[in-house]
Parts: sequence; structure tokens; C-alpha cells
Amino acid sequence: MVFLTLAVFLGAGLVAGSFFRFASMVSEVSPPAVLSSDGIVVLTGGSDRITQALHLFKASEAKRLLISGVHPQTTREQIVRTTDSDMKLFECCVDLDRKALNTTDNARETAKWAHREGFSELLVVTSSYHMPRSLLELQAAMPDITLVPYPVVRDDLDVSHWYVDGATTRLLLREYVKYMVARFRTEARFDLGTTAAASLASD
Repeated sequence: MVFLTLAVFLGAGLVAGSFFRFASMVSEVSPPAVLSSDGIVVLTGGSDRITQALHLFKASEAKRLLISGVHPQTTREQIVRTTDSDMKLFECCVDLDRKALNTTDNARETAKWAHREGFSELLVVTSSYHMPRSLLELQAAMPDITLVPYPVVRDDLDVSHWYVDGATTRLLLREYVKYMVARFRTEARFDLGTTAAASLASD
């Protein structure tokens, strides 16, 4: 019984420590000092992300911008109106991904786009709390491409002091669970791939 109690406390401590590291990761991610990426990808989830990505695209030397996870019924015209943007910019240099339904799909469709365009470095735009999981999924989908995070911080979220606000704490806890699931899945996939490659090499 004592051993079981100790094991429970130890497990709880490990999970708590892991969550604190995740929360620290979210609060510490910062934008790059210089915008030098070939392309920019923004993962949908709020018009503020797309607006920020459009501003970054105009201010950078990136060749194209991908908006990943656009609803199938959302038109370019609607996005232009919502973000107060320019249709000429969309016709010239903005691509819409309507296939992605989640972050894993975002990564897969972004990898296809980046390889098709021949990009070697991508600026990744998404919410700060979503960035760790996004980078994890994107890196697994395209390990040959450099990813540069550009977190978008919501005005109503103080991720640096998440512990003083219940809503922010719950948001980070939910995202932490999703992050850990994605981490276990990507690591398991990598291990299986490594094992298969080693088996083929030994045949």
C-alpha cells in the first residue's frame, strides 16, 4: 500500500513537472528578430492569426503564404473582408488549404505545399499556446525544412501568468494533453520507422 501511494505521488509529480515545462515553453517562445523565411504558413483558429500572417508577409521577403485549415465554404473574398486585406495579394501570393481539419492535417498539407514550392525555411504563425504542438507535428511531417515560430498572443490571455486565471489554466491543460498525445504518436512513428529501416538494412 505504501509503495502504491508513493508511486501515485511520484507519477503526479512527474506529470506536474511536465506540465510546468510545457507552460514555460509556451510563455518563452518569441518571434524572430529577422524575417528571412522562404514561405509563411498560418494555422487557422482565429482571424487574428491570419491578419498577423498577412502583415508579416507584406513586411518580409517570403515568396508565398499558406493559410492552412480554411473552411471549405469560406471564400477568398470573405477572408479579404475579415482581415481588411487586398484581393490582389491573395490572387498573387496566397494559397488556401481546405483539406486540413486538425493540426496533424495542417502539418501534412503544409509539408506538401512547402516541398512543392521548394522552400527550405518556413515561418510558422499560430497562437502561442498552440505553437509547441504545431512545431512538433510540422517537424515530424517535414524534418528537412527549418521551422521558425512566430507566436500570436491573444489580448485576453496572459500565458506568462497562467496560474492566476482559471480560464487560461484550463486552456493550457487541454493543450498540454493534446501536445503529449501528439508527442507520443510522433515518437512512436519515428521509432517504428527507425526499426523498419534497421531491419531492411540488415536483410
